[in-house]
Amino acid sequence: MKKVIILGGIGNGSVIAAAIQDANRRGHQEYEFAGYLNDRYNKNELIEGMPVLGKIKDAKRFANDGYYLVNTIYRIDGQQERIDLFESLNVPDSKLATFVHPFAYVAPRVNLGAGCVVMPNASISPGCSFGKCCLIMTGASVGHNTTIGDHCHFAAQSCISSFVHVNNGVHVGLNATIREKITLGTNSAVGMGAVLINDISDNEIWVGNPAKFLRKT
Repeated sequence: MKKVIILGGIGNGSVIAAAIQDANRRGHQEYEFAGYLNDRYNKNELIEGMPVLGKIKDAKRFANDGYYLVNTIYRIDGQQERIDLFESLNVPDSKLATFVHPFAYVAPRVNLGAGCVVMPNASISPGCSFGKCCLIMTGASVGHNTTIGDHCHFAAQSCISSFVHVNNGVHVGLNATIREKITLGTNSAVGMGAVLINDISDNEIWVGNPAKFLRKT
C-alpha cells in the first residue's frame, strides 16, 4: 500500500485519516495512513493515536522518500495564505494522494485532480471537473457538469447543483445549498445552512436563506 501523510491534525485531518483506515478495514488497500505533519505538535506526539512525523515544511522531503500527501489545512479567513503556504512546499502533483472512500459515488466522466478526497456517502454526478486538493466531505453532493478549482472544501451535507462554476479556494459550509448555473468567486465562502441563489465575488462570505453578503474574508 502507498503510505499517506496528512498535512493537518484534529478536524478535517483526523476525519480523513479515520476514513482511510475504515477503507482498509473494508478491503480497500490502495493507501495506508502513516501520520501527520503539524506545526502545533512536536515530533512523535500523537493525534488520536497516530504520530506526528514532522512539520509542514518537511512535506517535500517525505514526498521524496516515497510518501503521498493529503492537504487538509483550510480556513475561511486567511485561505489564500494557506494555499500559498502549501504551494511553497513544491510537492509534485504525482505525490498527492487522491482518495475516494468505497461508500462514495463518483460517476463516470468525472475528473478528480491530484490530492482530492471524496468521503463516505458523498455523490459526484457526471461531467464534473475538480482541481487539486479539494475535500468533498461526508454526504456532500455535487451536481452534473460543475467545474471546481483548486483547494476547495465542501463541508458535510452541502449540496452544489449543476453547471456551477466554483473558483479556487472556495468553502461551502455544512448543509449549504448552491443553486444551478451560478459562480462562486475565488476564496469565497458560503455559511452553514445557507441557500445561495446568486453569483458571489472573490473573497466574500454569504450567509442565510436566501444567502446575503456578510463581509469580506
